Order: sequence, then C-alpha cells, then structure tokens
Amino acid sequence: MDPGTRLLRARRGTVKSRLIGIVAALAVFGLIVAACAKEETPGGGGTSAGPAFESELITSGVLTVGSCLDYKPFEWVAQGDQKGFDVDLTEEIARRLGLKVDWITANFNTIFTAVAGHKFDMVAAAVTATGKTGQERAQTVNFSSFYYNSRQSMAVNPDARPDLTSTDQLGKGDSVGVQKGTTGKVWAEENLQPKGVQIRTYTAAPDAFRDLQAGRVDAVINDEPASAVIVTDFPPTKVVQAIDTNEKYALAFAKDTPNLLAAVNQALLDIINDGTYEKIYAKYFPGASVPEEFQPST
Repeated sequence: MDPGTRLLRARRGTVKSRLIGIVAALAVFGLIVAACAKEETPGGGGTSAGPAFESELITSGVLTVGSCLDYKPFEWVAQGDQKGFDVDLTEEIARRLGLKVDWITANFNTIFTAVAGHKFDMVAAAVTATGKTGQERAQTVNFSSFYYNSRQSMAVNPDARPDLTSTDQLGKGDSVGVQKGTTGKVWAEENLQPKGVQIRTYTAAPDAFRDLQAGRVDAVINDEPASAVIVTDFPPTKVVQAIDTNEKYALAFAKDTPNLLAAVNQALLDIINDGTYEKIYAKYFPGASVPEEFQPST
C-alpha cells in the first residue's frame, strides 16, 4: 500500500470516529431532555411545562381570588389575616394545586363581571349558583360544583319591633335592608316590594345590620348562615325567621378558563371525599350536620 492510500484511510477512520462520537452525544442529550420532560410539577399531573390550567392564571403560581371580605362566617379579615369557611376551603384547594392565594377585596354587585374580565381568577364569596339568580349569573361566569347549601332569613331588632317575627307581617310603610347584587335583594323585590315594603340596598351586608341596630330599617333579608353570625356584632338584632329558598353556593370563573375550573372541581371533590371538607365545616358551623352530598365517600 502506497503512503497516499494509507493517509486517505487514516483520514477516513478519523472522520468515522468523530461521527460516531457526535451521534452518541446527541443520543445522550436526547435521553436527558426526555427525562426532564417527564418530571412532574408540584401541581401534579403535568410536565415541566406546567399543568394545563397554568396558562389560564393571571399570575403564574398564584390563584388570584375575588371576595367580599366582610361576610362572616364565610370570609372576613381579622388582624390582617383572611378567615372564614370560603377562605379555608379556597386555601386548601390552592394548596392541592400547588398554588399560593392572593385575596382581592371586591364589590359583590360587580364581582362577576370583574372575574369575567380577568380581574381575578376565581370568586369565592358565598355565591348562589342556583335558581333564577344563578341562571342569570351563569350568563357571565362558569360555576364550580356546589359546595354549600343555604337559604334566606329575616333579622330584626326586637327592641324596635318586638312584634315582628315573620315576613308576612311586613307591609306598606315598612322597610327592609338588603345587600346589592344578592339573592336576598331579589327575594325581597319579588315578595315584599309588591306589598309596599321599601327596599333599601347596601354595598356590604354589615351596613344593613348597622342600620337595623339603629332602627333605620325594620328588617334585613340575607343569607341565614351569614346573618346568624353577623347579628352577634350588632346586638340586640337577631334572626327570627328562616326562608327556605333552597340555594347552593359555588365558586365562579371566567368562561375561558376551563382547565382551571376542572382542576378546582377535582380538588374540591377530593377535599370532600377524604374528610377535609367535614373538618372545615365543623370549624365554622359547630354542631351543624354536614349535608349528605358533602360527606366523605365510604
């Protein structure tokens, strides 16, 4: 073999070796990328790109929640901290999704258009999602699965109106306070206004009870579980009548966040089935029985 041929073969061998090395390196790199792609995120069920709902959040890693933080026992602020049934339930949902919660105080009368416009990701504010009012709200937002059963009530000031124990006694010349945008307002307008009862609206429920305490209204129509707690802040007001309106609460979302809604629904179902819901319920409604549909699965 002449020197030129030997040199050519040597060069070919070197090129072949380099090609083999490059192919091997690319194969290793591909395995690393594939392994990284399969790693799960804290939210569970997703990849390193994040769960499907992540792109629907206003802020990555944060569940921005709109609420009326003056509505005991569902949501209120004490010493700078958010408290309440809705608060604890929301915080637990977020924890299971690997998210932090940013609470935003909102006006209940405009809270649904606000979430539809992505001012926040979700509404947790003792929201009725059933009946005529629920149907009207569903034109603007999507609702989660139900998480609480409620009804309306009438509260009075027995010092000012010791005779008043039923809405049947209300008539022309009487006045009732209601919160704007609520099912209590709708009920009062449909059932009391035709009898000549004056309906006075308030931005926040406690303001209605403050006027009841001062004798400026004869009664307040409001959700019974909330009224039962709020009256303790405004003695001697008290709840004297429950009004069976068969309402159910749900969380509310913008209509273009289906993945977030699905993730929250799954977390809510898990919270009910593993008994966590029952513990939160007992904390804020001691002595009350958890409705069958919200009891742990057996």
